[in-house]
Amino acid sequence: MVLVPGKVLLQKAQRGGYAVGAFNTNNLEITKAIIAAAVETDSPVFLQLSSGALKYGGFELAGLALAFAKKVPVPVAVHLDHGPSFELARECVNFGFSSVMIDGSALPFAQNVSLTKRVVTVAHIKGVSVEAELGQLKGREDDVFAAKHTYTEPLAAAKFVRLTNVGSLAVAIGTSHGAYKFKGAQKIDLGLLREISEVVSIPLVLHGASSVHSSLVAAANRYGAKISNAKGVPESQIKKAIKLGVCKVNEDTDLRLAFTAAVRKFLAENPSAYDPREILSPATEAMKEVIIRRIKVLGSDGKA
Repeated sequence: MVLVPGKVLLQKAQRGGYAVGAFNTNNLEITKAIIAAAVETDSPVFLQLSSGALKYGGFELAGLALAFAKKVPVPVAVHLDHGPSFELARECVNFGFSSVMIDGSALPFAQNVSLTKRVVTVAHIKGVSVEAELGQLKGREDDVFAAKHTYTEPLAAAKFVRLTNVGSLAVAIGTSHGAYKFKGAQKIDLGLLREISEVVSIPLVLHGASSVHSSLVAAANRYGAKISNAKGVPESQIKKAIKLGVCKVNEDTDLRLAFTAAVRKFLAENPSAYDPREILSPATEAMKEVIIRRIKVLGSDGKA
């Protein structure tokens, strides 16, 4: 299967009433888990690299992602997640990414529009899809930080899409980056999402959407982690969001939790182990199972 532009996956998902999972990778093991899960479930998938991932693994890590994407029998979009600058987005376009996100959400509206339009211009020349964001999610993800939520305003979203010609839009409806998404009830603003979907026709994207399953937290804590009061987005709400126009759902935290729990468990049970292949193989399998579960929640299994 050739590498696929993100908009191809999202437009098909929009027509079919499901969402495509977008999973962040930082190393070989995570990349293998994402690809293996997609192949096993016959699902399209976004293989995402953030600016932090590129700082950590360089464009060699992106090359690995592209190599995997080009050899598997399911459609894969290799995507820049939360691109902080025009320069990085352009570099990813030129390197061979099939989809990029430019995140100007911290900028005033007019500057966000201007930045997004510049990226759309260079990306569309090479057939690369562009995602943008309006509104801000509380929390930190690599270079992206916001101390509070700034919810997406529906009419502003409609204007933003019209002015930029962007292919998909990430909206802020109450989710957060990281493992601690909610202090009180775990609830996103589905009413606001409905209002946005009524005036925006392009596919919508939900960031900060890991469910932070209690079993993953408990498994990590059982073997020495100290993760308390972590709360994610309930799967029931994610399913409702898909019915209201969300076609791409990002997940990173759950993969980190699964990785951490599996590595801690293996080392605790095998104190003489020193071969990284033995240590990391259970983590790869644990992440694959988390991804398979998410793919089935999103309804993209069998949609390749």
